[in-house]
Amino acid sequence: MLKKFCKYYKPHMPLFIFDMFCALLVALCNLVYPYITQDIIKDYAPNKNLNALIISGAILLGIYILKAILNYIIQNYGHWLGVYIQADMRAELFKKLQQLPFSYFDDNKTGTIMSRIVNDLQEITELAHHGPEDIFLSFVTLIGAGILMCLRVDPLLTLVIFAAVPFIVLFAAIRRKHMTTAWKQTRIETGEINASVESSISGIRVSKAYTAMNHEIEKFEKANVKYQAARKKAYHQMGVFGSGMAFFNDFLYLLALVAGSIFWYYGRINADGFAAAILYITMIINPIRTLVAIFEQIQNGMTGFSRFQEILNLENELEPTNPIILDDFKEEIKYNDVSFKYNVKDDTEEKLILKNLSLTIKKGETIALVGPTGGGKTTICHLLPRFYEILDGSITIDGTDIREFSLSSLRTKIGIVAQDVFLFGGTIKENIAYGNLDATDEEIIEAARLANIHDFVMTLEDGYNTYVGERGVKLSGGQKQRVSIARAFLKNPPILILDEATSALDNVTEMQIQQALERLSSGRTTIVVAHRLSTVKNADKIVVITSEGIIEEGTHEELIAKKGIYENLYQYQFKNL
Repeated sequence: MLKKFCKYYKPHMPLFIFDMFCALLVALCNLVYPYITQDIIKDYAPNKNLNALIISGAILLGIYILKAILNYIIQNYGHWLGVYIQADMRAELFKKLQQLPFSYFDDNKTGTIMSRIVNDLQEITELAHHGPEDIFLSFVTLIGAGILMCLRVDPLLTLVIFAAVPFIVLFAAIRRKHMTTAWKQTRIETGEINASVESSISGIRVSKAYTAMNHEIEKFEKANVKYQAARKKAYHQMGVFGSGMAFFNDFLYLLALVAGSIFWYYGRINADGFAAAILYITMIINPIRTLVAIFEQIQNGMTGFSRFQEILNLENELEPTNPIILDDFKEEIKYNDVSFKYNVKDDTEEKLILKNLSLTIKKGETIALVGPTGGGKTTICHLLPRFYEILDGSITIDGTDIREFSLSSLRTKIGIVAQDVFLFGGTIKENIAYGNLDATDEEIIEAARLANIHDFVMTLEDGYNTYVGERGVKLSGGQKQRVSIARAFLKNPPILILDEATSALDNVTEMQIQQALERLSSGRTTIVVAHRLSTVKNADKIVVITSEGIIEEGTHEELIAKKGIYENLYQYQFKNL
């Protein structure tokens, strides 16, 4: 993991080296004070050497001014380094999320994903800056203090004092494992809290409409209690670690005092050596305190980095090794004995959504998928652009398996208008332009005209620059649907999927949108999923699908004449109109 973490420093190596060089100079500056102090006690003060005292003071003042400048550089530019690394990681993580299959987003809450992008990476920023810098500074100070103490005081006394250091390291190593586990759990619970908040805020209108605020509060409290428990456990581990390290710090002072006194008693060192030993102990303890202070930061950062790596290690959507570019759709789409289930780890046959399904769709044909909920109609649509991977069989376009096409070229040829329209938190213009990000204003307006939304847009104060709100909350269902249709017009795909595109609308709005959809479908190969059978009467072929698979196929008149499932569904809807 350390090797993976270090690679993020490579693009910013000059800044990193500069930061570490400044940290080295600070560590060397810290070692000067006990060195000069020992000379003052041993020589300058007893011999009343005023000039040497003034020069020593001036040297120390200059060193402290230099330290102040170096510390500013470390704090400022060091944090820049952390920000750069965080930005690189966030960009890499966001890019990875764009490449993950739909199944990942089916299994993970939005708030949890957001926590990994925001909270985890924020901790990594601090670690990227302070981690190497503080650890380097601490070890340089420790080693420098040991060498100077050995040369200037007494090698044996140095050995006695430094003999305690391995025990400190051993204690820290043992406690680290427990802290890592505890802090990782806090990350998980933080993600759950974020998911709870995100879900509650997104559904605030529903919770208010059903007076379910107390229920939402109870759900949040459950997540909050789990977070508290995880955090308390983490702080327990940190408390054990911190108190243990504090004891070792105090023990080092005691060891230096007792051992130094004994060495002085037996004449191995004198008064200035004893004073220097005490000062060098401070030089030893300060870096240990620094390591203790940043240990929580290291744990947080590395835990966050571990969770960051978990996502990076996930498999992307499957791209073929030598992808074929789908330039044009000429003949037909075929589903050949297709079987599919959403949870591929579940090997029970009952979980199959589709089983040995075969279906042919000719170019320019409008085919309607109808039948009871749960038959797999929407699933059939999702498999064509490879939102999910089939279990068995194949889907071909003009005889070529869609798994051989590049994902981008395949999806470019397919337009989707669904019941649940998603609009991004931007303007009407930006949302329509999603169909073709290179489109001109004139092309966007023409697409809006074809979708019967242009006249409405022109009544707005800001026109096409009107902000639609999060998920298009400022627009009605019909208005959002027409923006979605305009987006599809702008994309101009040869294959069109209409998934319950009018089922949630009133009759007048449905009629307006149906006109736009008929205009959109003209000259395209269209797959329509519909529960309102009145909207698919004119389809070239109607396919009735149940949990048993395809039951009936034919035109509206043919299926009515069969007196089968379709005729029953149609009569039921007709009688209830």
